[in-house]
Amino acid sequence: MGAPRTILYTGKGGVGKTSVAAATARRCAAAGLRTVVLSTDPAHSLSDSLETKLGGEPTAVGDLLWGQEVSAQDEMERNWAGVQDWLGELLIARGVDRISAEELTVPPGMDELFSLLAIKRHHESGEFDAVIVDCAPTGETLRLLSFPDVARWWLDKVFPQQGRILDAARPFARAVLDVSLPGNEVFDDVQRLVRNLIAMNEILRDNEHVSVRLVMTPDRMVVDEARRTFTYLNLYGYLTDAVVVNRVFGAEVGDYFGAWRDRQQAQLVSVRDAFAPVPVLQAPYFEEEVVGPAMLDRLGDAVFGGDDTPPAQAIHHTSVSERLELGTDGATLRLELPFAQRGDISLKRAGQELIVRVDGHKRTMLLPPALDDLQPSGAAFEDGALIVTFARAVAAADA
Repeated sequence: MGAPRTILYTGKGGVGKTSVAAATARRCAAAGLRTVVLSTDPAHSLSDSLETKLGGEPTAVGDLLWGQEVSAQDEMERNWAGVQDWLGELLIARGVDRISAEELTVPPGMDELFSLLAIKRHHESGEFDAVIVDCAPTGETLRLLSFPDVARWWLDKVFPQQGRILDAARPFARAVLDVSLPGNEVFDDVQRLVRNLIAMNEILRDNEHVSVRLVMTPDRMVVDEARRTFTYLNLYGYLTDAVVVNRVFGAEVGDYFGAWRDRQQAQLVSVRDAFAPVPVLQAPYFEEEVVGPAMLDRLGDAVFGGDDTPPAQAIHHTSVSERLELGTDGATLRLELPFAQRGDISLKRAGQELIVRVDGHKRTMLLPPALDDLQPSGAAFEDGALIVTFARAVAAADA
């Protein structure tokens, strides 16, 4: 069985991404796909949107449709129990109360990271044809999406040395620090988690089956954040196949909201120009709250119902943000960074790693073995893309 079609919806909090995700899932199910829609946002509202009580496992909410509000606690017990037990006992022995110790065993943001592992399980289960994800708000999602690059570095650089480090440090730790270092079972848990995160990262970068969709309202601050998000998604190598502009006033609002509608229309023009050629889908500001099957279907019809619009599960846009072209004497890497400014970008190579920074965000790209004998020979920022050329050391020196 092939990989399920997976769509991740993200955007600034309060723009209606949960409603759009639920509406998309209903259309996928109506098209005959076994569909699960899941929320990884700690502030779950998917149950309210679907008007069905959801839990940590998929719950049937209609024909061929299941809903799930991922329990971060359950995911942590699956993936972090060994670390929690060791670190919790260590903190308790140092006088920290048990409740506080349990809280301190999970670094900030890790609970949301664990929630994303549910996507991997659904991919491996073969139970679903479509997986629709209501992600955490933009900032949190970006941080989580970048984590597997760090995990891959940790797996390559740290774990091969763990045995020698622990053997050397244990006598010192016991005699001087009076602490017990973690046992092999703790590192086994961490290593297994890291491998799961890397596997999940590879799933999310499968641009034939997986894409991200940005949800926004036609307000300047929201649009500006969506533009920044688009830049960072490209930086991390994820395909954005559509943007959804929600809650657009129609002509029927009359004079009272006329000035507001005019500002919205100006923002819509800006969105179409800025995100082109990525399709811009649109939904109106409905006269009632988008809750329950009937209103979700109205929203789905508005977003996807046009005669020329592909089904909700289709890939609307297929361009890849990274392109690597190999030649006889060198290579060219093109990394699309729309909306970035030349001064915001820095570039560094360290061994097999290419480190790209854009305004405080960093991505460590592991270069393929084909580039082992090549060195960066030039870089340019043209038409919203970073273009890095690689050449053999002799050729680079001659140049």
